[in-house]
Amino acid sequence: MNAGRKRRARGISLAAIGGVVVIGVAGVTAAPGSAVAGMSALVVTDSGPVRGTVGADHREFLGVPYAAPPVRWGSPQPVKPWTAPRDATEPGSACAQNAGFFGEKASDSEDCLFLNVTTPRRPANGKRLPVMVWIHGSGFRNGAGAMYRPKEMAVRGDVVVVTVNYRLGLFGFLDHPSLDGGPARNRSGNFGLEDQQAALRWVGRNAAAFGGDAGNVTVFGESAGGVSTCSQLAAPGARGLFQRAIVQSGPCTVANWPDFDGTPDPTGSWLPRPRDIAERQGQTVAAKLGCPDPATAAACLRALPTSKLLKESEYGFAPVYGGGGVLPYSPKEALARGRFSRVPVMYGMTRDEYRTFEAAQQLMGVPPMKDEAEYATRVRTYVGAEKASKVLSRYPVRNYASPSEAWSALVTDATFARSVTDVSRSLQGRVPAYAYEFADSGAPWVAGVATPGFPTGAFHAAELQYQFATDYFDASLLSVSQRRLAGQMTDYWTRFARTGDPNGPGSPTWRAGGNVTQVLAPGKAGIRQVDFANEHNYAFWSALYQ
Repeated sequence: MNAGRKRRARGISLAAIGGVVVIGVAGVTAAPGSAVAGMSALVVTDSGPVRGTVGADHREFLGVPYAAPPVRWGSPQPVKPWTAPRDATEPGSACAQNAGFFGEKASDSEDCLFLNVTTPRRPANGKRLPVMVWIHGSGFRNGAGAMYRPKEMAVRGDVVVVTVNYRLGLFGFLDHPSLDGGPARNRSGNFGLEDQQAALRWVGRNAAAFGGDAGNVTVFGESAGGVSTCSQLAAPGARGLFQRAIVQSGPCTVANWPDFDGTPDPTGSWLPRPRDIAERQGQTVAAKLGCPDPATAAACLRALPTSKLLKESEYGFAPVYGGGGVLPYSPKEALARGRFSRVPVMYGMTRDEYRTFEAAQQLMGVPPMKDEAEYATRVRTYVGAEKASKVLSRYPVRNYASPSEAWSALVTDATFARSVTDVSRSLQGRVPAYAYEFADSGAPWVAGVATPGFPTGAFHAAELQYQFATDYFDASLLSVSQRRLAGQMTDYWTRFARTGDPNGPGSPTWRAGGNVTQVLAPGKAGIRQVDFANEHNYAFWSALYQ
């Protein structure tokens, strides 16, 4: 049995009698889905009781299953109920993955559909708290909900925070015609998105038991979690499961992601991709795994050991759109046509997003560009010879300290920044919308990872250390002004979760809509407003890709 499923009863027996759970301690009773009075470490969910931990200012419930151990490439199913209190003091297993760039540990577990709940300890005085559901990033290849510890957000913001595991890589996003039907309720390719929806439904059923308001749920995520959030906005099956959304560094409206040498990745790498491309990729992967026959591929793939599948579960698996299924339309089309959940949206990016990806490539052995000639070659590979001169004139190496920084600025604007403005224009006039840019150029780099040969600036994922305690950042490196910024960001995020508007006492005004974006940086006047589209050459890139 997987370690994540080994939960011990702690000497309390329960029996379900007429829909009421009777707990054999001091005559306490509670209905399913309610907190047990006087026993703040014990909560009764709709599947059974869980016992977490109580700190000085917060409560924590880890490794709570929101679905049954999944059938490989099957839609998530209800968890089998239990009666004895389940130990919720340690996280459940992370979903199957290889080791990652940010220190994510390898996992061979497919029994991984767990979530974690953090709440303030202080009494809610009868009010229900907003619920924030975090979808982690790392390219749909790595990560786990428990890597992000949201105590500060929960306590300072007076909210309930839920962090979620979902299936990754080919386990979550393999698209193959032979996997359509059977245990899959929808067409294949989006099992990870289905997991996220199952977690949101669990929140709807169980929020009240943890002091949360099931009618005030914010889904938010960064990187692949941001792309996931954008995808859930577009997914018909997610309608009504959340009332706010925050998209962090999820360029879900573009598809021109470059490979290490500048070649546009036809699979979209970690961005939403059309079904025809995803199916061709799935058939190629199945053949490499020894399952080339469409008639027997499903059974063949399901019979393979996890370890063999992990060898093909690298980057290149992501949400799939079109042809029916979970995403009938791409997020870009859904947003542009108004076919999305009409909820308030906060969205944004870090100023130097692509520096993380350039750094990762160098640290994995890709040599840095030596000179202007090599930079020009990469640009021509990326945009084509006919467009290269325009791009090189707009992003000349002489304007930057190194070719790596020039290339990073170019790709940041062409992908992340272009998506931010695309989203802004699609949401304008339809829902309350707030755009931001995290711009702390002195953000500490990833702990335990070598620093690349150029300044990392406000790199992709840099803002996470201002929002969560994590294993891959050293919180002691944040300065006083950076900690102050972290507090301001927590206030903005949690006020948005509470009301759909991030503004409140003690914070600079954040205007909704238009071309104005809220810059988030430390120090005096660090929080300010800019014309984001102009700063990131939106008109240039839109014209280039018309």
